[in-house]
Parts: sequence; C-alpha cells; structure tokens
Amino acid sequence: MDVTSTAQVTTGTTVMAPALSMKPALTANLTSKANVLVIGNSGVGKSTLINAVLGEEAALAGFGTQGTTRELRVYENATLPFRLIDTAGFEPSFFKRHAAIRAVKNWSRNNAKTDTVDTRINAIWFCIDGTSSKLFPNTIHSLSQATSMWPSVPVIAVITKSYSAPDRQHNVELVANAFSSQSHRTNLRKIIPVVAETYMLNEDAYAAPEGITELIDATNDLLPEGYKAAEKDIERFTLNRKRVLAQSVVAVATTSGAVVGAVPIPFPDAAILGPVEIAQINALARIYGIAKNEASRKFFDSIVQVGTVSLAAQGAINALKALPGVNLGAAALNAVIAGSIVAALGEGTIFAFEQVALGSKTVADTEWVRGLMQSRLSADFVATAKAALAKSGDGMSVRTIAQIVLGAFISKRGKK
Repeated sequence: MDVTSTAQVTTGTTVMAPALSMKPALTANLTSKANVLVIGNSGVGKSTLINAVLGEEAALAGFGTQGTTRELRVYENATLPFRLIDTAGFEPSFFKRHAAIRAVKNWSRNNAKTDTVDTRINAIWFCIDGTSSKLFPNTIHSLSQATSMWPSVPVIAVITKSYSAPDRQHNVELVANAFSSQSHRTNLRKIIPVVAETYMLNEDAYAAPEGITELIDATNDLLPEGYKAAEKDIERFTLNRKRVLAQSVVAVATTSGAVVGAVPIPFPDAAILGPVEIAQINALARIYGIAKNEASRKFFDSIVQVGTVSLAAQGAINALKALPGVNLGAAALNAVIAGSIVAALGEGTIFAFEQVALGSKTVADTEWVRGLMQSRLSADFVATAKAALAKSGDGMSVRTIAQIVLGAFISKRGKK
C-alpha cells in the first residue's frame, strides 16, 4: 500500500511474475549496498521475513562499529542492492523494550559520527504483527522512538502474519492511523501486508506467501539513485523468490494429499484429492498474481480435472498399484500415490503459471495446460513415485511418507 502521508493510504497493486534459476545478477560489495534497518517486537517474524526476502543465499556479514554483533545482525545476498540490518527484538517488558531502543540509538549515534556510505541507513522496515491489531499503537510508538534519529529516512510498515485477507485492509488503516498519531515524525511511505511462509489453515486451505516481491520492489524504489538496481536485475531476483515460495506451497499440499489419501480402503480414484488440488492451485495463483475470472477458472479447472477424474490420473494409480514387489499396506500405498499426484500437479502448475506470467502462454490455453498436466502423470511420474514407494514403510507416519515423496520429486527436478 502506498502512503502519501501518515493519514492517507492508497491501495497499491502487486504485479507477480514467474521464477527462474537463482544466479547473482549484480556484482555487489559491502560498500556498494544500501542499508535497510529491520525493526520489530520479538516474535513478529523478522527472521522468517528476512529468509523469505533473501533466501538460502543470505549470509551474515561483518558491519558497523565494534560490538555491533551483540546488538544487530546483518544479512545480505549477492544479488540485491541492499543489506538487511536485523535489530534485537523488542520485548513486552518496559525495561527490556527501552534497552532495545537505547541499543539502536547508541548504534546509530556511533555510526552517524563516521558518516560513511557503509553505515548510513537508507530505509527502515517497521515489522508489525498482523494478528495483534490492538497493540498497533503501542508497538508503533516504541518503534518510532527507536528510529527518531532518522526522520527523513523512508519507512515501509510491514504487517507480518497477514493470513486473513478480510483483515488486511482493516489492519492497513489501523497502522496508518497509528503512525499519524505519533509525536515523532516518521517518513512512512508504504504499508505492505505479508505472509512470509505458507501457513496451513486446514487440510485443504493454505495462506500462501504474499507481499514478499512487492516489499523487494518497494524497497528498491525507495533507495537513493546511487543504489537502485536495474529493473531487470530486481525482476530476475524476484522471479526466483516466487518459485521458492511456490514450492513451499507444493510441499504443504503434498502433505495434505498424503493425509487425505491414507485411508484404510483401496484408493478408488483421485477425485478425493479435488479439494487439496484446488487449494494448491489457488495458493499458487496468488503467488503469481493470476487473477480469478472466467478465463482463469477454465484454466484452473483443466488442471484439476487432469489430476482427479482424467484417464491419466486413473492410469497412473493403476500403474503404481500394479508394480511388482510393492509390499505396502493400503494406508501407506495410498499416501504415496496421493502425495505423488499432488506433488506432480503442483510442479506442473508452477511451470504453467510461470509461462502465463512470462507472456508465453495465456489462461485461454486450456488445451496446452491439459496436455502439460497429462505429461506430468506419464511413465516418468510412475518411475518417480516408484522410487518413493521403495523408501516408504507401513510403520511410517503420513508426514514422513510425504517428505519421502517430496524428496523423490525434488531429486527428479534437480536432474532436469
């Protein structure tokens, strides 16, 4: 959300794009990166947010004045033009909270004395727990105090754990009002609700990661001109993050599929996986910014039909059941089969949505996506699922079986 003042909020639009392989697109060193201060109460989800933004390539970096490592942790990725400075969490108790405020102020004063490019704060993320709306005013008051030395530095209010879509706009308004009532002047520029990791609501509903690439784009836009990365470089990085976040959805959906499939009766067909697959598709569509309309519904339906009532799905089930030497009880066998179908369809859906986002395909290409999904349930699928069957056992939990299934499909992905 764009904020033109602390009292006025305008709705922004997140434009999602597909993900590509992770390769550093920029050559950056410590002195060429901007600095983003990440601040928020303990438990707000800063570590999860940082991981979602930077990914597994994030690395702790030496930075700042002596003793900084006891108060701050600095993370960076070779591709992004900014590093993230993670502050000590703000505790609920008065004394601990004010100790954290003093730590940030002391650090900023020491670095202000040097006034070097490497120690200057260029943007601030205020992280606020979206599930604790009643605490917004007190939280923002503490954060404003801690960063009062930087009244002109652009601020992005990041509302973490924004699982409930209906509550997001309400929370944005509450945060905007809380900032406008502060005595400390704050240069609030954006309010962005985020979900940093896939959150399972129930067996067939998930809160998919959202707002991460919008946060990356917004931060880059707010940096001084000397730091901003080229649009194509940021796009390349965010494309990869989308794929990683999408694969986390597939992991959750695969577990759900295994749970649903692990019934003590013979697996009759894949139709029982319909709700799981629909939830998976909807979650992936949100990551890739594919809007729900009549055309996209037909596109989504084509994917679900292949994974539930198609001859390809039934043929895959029959082929797996007929494999010689499979000595699994019905529950374990069904869990592997169901999890494998969901995993294969999930990987296929990611590819399809990437092609749509790239402009190579459109949601009108229902025949193409139907053929794509049928290919995901071909002989190659049976071979991958067979590998998972060989590692599974009757005494294993369903979640363990789901991890085995994921491992098999991830291994196959890595060989491509």
